[in-house]
Amino acid sequence: MRILVLFLAIIFSTTSFAQNGKKEITLDDVWKKGTFRMKSVPGFRAMKDGLHYTKLETKKGKQTISIYNLSSGSWVKTIFNNQQVKYNNEVIRLSSYSFSDDEKKLLIKTKRESIYRRSAKYIVYVYDMVSGAITKVDDEKILHAAFSPDGSKVAFVKDNDLYYHNLSDKKTTAITNDGKWNHIINGNCDWVYEEEFGFTQAYQWSPDGKHIAYYRFDESRVKEYTLPIYNGLYPKNYTYKYPKAGEDNSIIEIRIHNLENNTAVSTNIGKETDIYIPRIKWTTAPNKLCIYRLNRLQNHLDLLLADADNGNTEIIYTEKNKYYIDINDNIKFLKDGHSFIFTSEMYGYNHLFSWDWKNKDLKELTPGNYDIASIIGIDEKRKKVYYTAALPNPLERQLYSVNWNGKGHTLLTQGKGTHNITAIEGYNYFLDQHSSINEPPVYYLIDNKGKKVRTLEDNLKFVLKLEKYALGKVEFKTFKSDLGEDLNAWMMTPPNFDENKEYPVLMYQYSGPGSQQVMDRYPLGYYFWHQMLAQKGYIIVCVDPTGTGSRGEEFKKKTYLQLGNLESNDHIAVAKQLGKLPYVDKNRIGIWGWSYGGFMSSTCLFKGNDVFKMAIAVAPVSNWRYYDNIYTERYMRTPQENQSGYDNNAPEKMAKGLKGKYLLIHGTADDNVHFQNAVMLTDALIKADKEFESEYYPDKHHGISGGNTRLHLFNKMTNFVLNNL
Repeated sequence: MRILVLFLAIIFSTTSFAQNGKKEITLDDVWKKGTFRMKSVPGFRAMKDGLHYTKLETKKGKQTISIYNLSSGSWVKTIFNNQQVKYNNEVIRLSSYSFSDDEKKLLIKTKRESIYRRSAKYIVYVYDMVSGAITKVDDEKILHAAFSPDGSKVAFVKDNDLYYHNLSDKKTTAITNDGKWNHIINGNCDWVYEEEFGFTQAYQWSPDGKHIAYYRFDESRVKEYTLPIYNGLYPKNYTYKYPKAGEDNSIIEIRIHNLENNTAVSTNIGKETDIYIPRIKWTTAPNKLCIYRLNRLQNHLDLLLADADNGNTEIIYTEKNKYYIDINDNIKFLKDGHSFIFTSEMYGYNHLFSWDWKNKDLKELTPGNYDIASIIGIDEKRKKVYYTAALPNPLERQLYSVNWNGKGHTLLTQGKGTHNITAIEGYNYFLDQHSSINEPPVYYLIDNKGKKVRTLEDNLKFVLKLEKYALGKVEFKTFKSDLGEDLNAWMMTPPNFDENKEYPVLMYQYSGPGSQQVMDRYPLGYYFWHQMLAQKGYIIVCVDPTGTGSRGEEFKKKTYLQLGNLESNDHIAVAKQLGKLPYVDKNRIGIWGWSYGGFMSSTCLFKGNDVFKMAIAVAPVSNWRYYDNIYTERYMRTPQENQSGYDNNAPEKMAKGLKGKYLLIHGTADDNVHFQNAVMLTDALIKADKEFESEYYPDKHHGISGGNTRLHLFNKMTNFVLNNL
């Protein structure tokens, strides 16, 4: 009955926002009050029995972790209460928690201290749920604390060295002792690996807990970058290693430590040091480690199988690509010890394959002209792979299953749109977060046949709240690229839209390689700020240009060696098509974006100065020479190899083309896209004698957030749009 009520409410709301709602959206609603905050399923963590889940709940300072029944949602018992379980009479406030493999111990992380984008340090405790004992792993904040497979030890990183703590005798053992800031890192990623290969914990326990494999980064030859931190009487300098395009990287070693005899071996990853090791993964054999070896051009990948006892390696898989190879975690080693299931673009689309390196047997499991999004899970008992795919079109994500022999493809999810799936242990159940362009997320528990077991969160209150607001209609559109191909887009029109009137258009985009902003999901990018602008009479349009994702390798990789060229040509072409629509004022078309999107909005304004009236660029790259080498060289090769590709597509080099209104925004402590990009672009604009506006946020990182910052930022952007478009 509740699902039916939700369905009717959604149908009613998506067809009547513009007609019945009257309330106007304010910046305070979006960035201060949290008016449009939706409910999710926070703290949801399935247990190994596949029948229960745990949830962290906070109420008036009291934090509890309780077990609930998956199928019914009923409470079973509370396993942790921070008012009762204290360390030296100190109340512990949890940041996060995880279980040991036997689920008899909790690893509790507290007092989070962020480092860069993905990593953080914590004070860490272990709570033994059987004995009731609580242990502090280390007196200082530590990185990447993780249980050994048997739960008897906790490994962690501190001061660039790797350690493990024995819970029985409370003894801590140093695995490495040569860690040094900006020189040697053990067990943790350097900056560029964290940012571009998407992981931070650079060590792994072996399946039997007898070995720890870890990265050793020698950063000595990597050039340093310094960020001034202005808060204080005298600015402080934060200096770290940042390899820009064409510059030296860390030298990597993969070592394997034997806990029984306290010795380590270095694995044989070859004599070439100018390479990347984007992943290490233990196979199902406890003494066999898989090492990904990727060349600097990122178009030749070898998977090495390393022996934990002596470090010797053999190549078990090789893949080459005329462009580049994307690295991900879509791989699963099978129990037979000589095969795995993975995804690859080797035949033009991202698909599932199985590879048996012993028998040299490669099978494609999901042929077709569509992309696999991710492997959700591999069920060895049923010999099935569960995966999400961009089907029936690139805008959607649906859950499917297929047998290991490539037969029995089955659609498991119900309803068009986007299904974000979390597998439950045993693959009897999945958590399905389902939304579409005009339907807020609903969280379901479904079984492995796709049947809905129950609704965990329906967001009905949120849907009813939206009824009160005058919201613009959002629908999908198709435009033509500069090369004549179809481009996916969405358009948001003002409430009470009248086709007989002319409206200004603000285009929003990201446009980066493999990215996707046009999807059948909710909410779309900066949704409620865009709705606020729609209320003020603006049409908002978002287009995924050439180079974006979920449309096959050739569409995605056309921008190779010329980032910014085809994408900007597409946006200029779309703006011209918009200008021909009877309800668009062709003299009032603007564009904005953040990061890659800021690079693109700058390029579009400078190149398309006869089409765009204004642009906003937030934290933009102004020349790919200033950006890190892993990301940039993947798509552009080095500046030494591709000088014209870098210089012909740099906003810094196009400054003289500025005719319209331009707002440049950057955080001074941006460790990702350095403030240098804004400074050098500013210098180029001044040399070209161009007028523009700028806003710089002291000591703010790439996300430009914290305190009142976002409210101030979007107030600045709103006023710029209202005054110049």
